[in-house]
Amino acid sequence: MGSQSDWETMKNAADTLDALDIEYEARIISAHRTPDRLYDFANGAKDEGFKVIIAGAGGAAHLPGMTAAMTPLPVFGVPVQSKTMSGQDSLYSIVQMPAGIPVGTLAIGKAGAINAALLAAAVLALGDEDLADRLDAWRARQSAAVAEYPMDSAQ
Repeated sequence: MGSQSDWETMKNAADTLDALDIEYEARIISAHRTPDRLYDFANGAKDEGFKVIIAGAGGAAHLPGMTAAMTPLPVFGVPVQSKTMSGQDSLYSIVQMPAGIPVGTLAIGKAGAINAALLAAAVLALGDEDLADRLDAWRARQSAAVAEYPMDSAQ
């Protein structure tokens, strides 16, 4: 994530990965304030054993795109909701990438963070049957939690 303030959103991705028993690292890497840290991470991520990267940032959210420019790994970008433009600035910064530098861009905020974790899990599950089973079970629990008929809130 780009800054400590992004953790409120990105914790939702971490919680989802935890629920699926997927190991991860959460790091603060600012594309603007810690460019050397970004360079070192993005260039070394594959050699360190990473398979996919979830990068969340707000405002001038260049972290996902700059990461994607320096790694062959899939990068999923989560636009963090900002005060200035409610996350639209973050969304546009992440989604408008030039051809050849793909970033899988998710929804703004909590839903995007959760879906980034689920998308990363789906990619990882392609080569991990146990994870595929855990992901299927997670999805089944989510479906089972939806009531078939409406109820009054007093019931």
